[in-house]
Amino acid sequence: MAETQERRTELGAFLRSRRERITPREVGLPSTRRRRTPGLRREELALLAGMSATWYTYLEQGRDIRVSDQVLDALADALRLAPHEHDHLLRLAGRAPTAGAQEPESLAAEVAAVPLLLQPHPAYVIDGTYDVLSRNQATDEVFPRLSTGSDRPPNFARWVFLEPEAREILVDWEREAQGLLARVRTLAGAHPGDPRYARLVAELHDGSAEVRAWWPRFDVEPRRGGHKRLRPPGRGVITYAYTAFHVAGRPEQTLVIYAESNGMPT
Repeated sequence: MAETQERRTELGAFLRSRRERITPREVGLPSTRRRRTPGLRREELALLAGMSATWYTYLEQGRDIRVSDQVLDALADALRLAPHEHDHLLRLAGRAPTAGAQEPESLAAEVAAVPLLLQPHPAYVIDGTYDVLSRNQATDEVFPRLSTGSDRPPNFARWVFLEPEAREILVDWEREAQGLLARVRTLAGAHPGDPRYARLVAELHDGSAEVRAWWPRFDVEPRRGGHKRLRPPGRGVITYAYTAFHVAGRPEQTLVIYAESNGMPT
């Protein structure tokens, strides 16, 4: 199936990107002067993971082979993957359930009303592709021009990368944008063959030089809360704490709430 081959190709590219980030010195191997590629060689990584160099090469080339959970875990250890990267590796290898192509989920009226109840704190509900399904007035005040003016719903990924004003609002735009793109890749990896993600990724590539430069890094990152520095129109820089909650029974729908942190550490 095309979907399965796409996942294998993505797996090989992900492994290669992580292999090239590790230097021989970091893993206690001697470093030689002549290296055609950055990072570890395939045979070096295979040695560290306790597997055949030929078998690893096949895996990185996207061939139709199966490896055990123990080998995948050993590769994750050798590549020093973070927990969310390890999960991404397993998903690409077919060891974790992946969601197939889906139609956009309808938003329950009681969920759509929650952001309105949280006014004056910015709050919104997004789906897996960062479409904004519901939002309150405070969200529009902090994130101006979020709506595209078209028949499509507002989308935070498009806003961050394609709306020029986003670079003024997001004080740490580059860091925030890189993290967002890593989360988009993580979600796209969980939905191989889903045209919603393919359309979003293609649109971001068409409109953003940064996306074209960063996408080949194969960064992945889970959704989570934290702190964010914003510069709403007509106001100075404000640090917000934000928290994300999954909607019960709708795991792709997420409620995000912002509150001024009042000097809390970032």
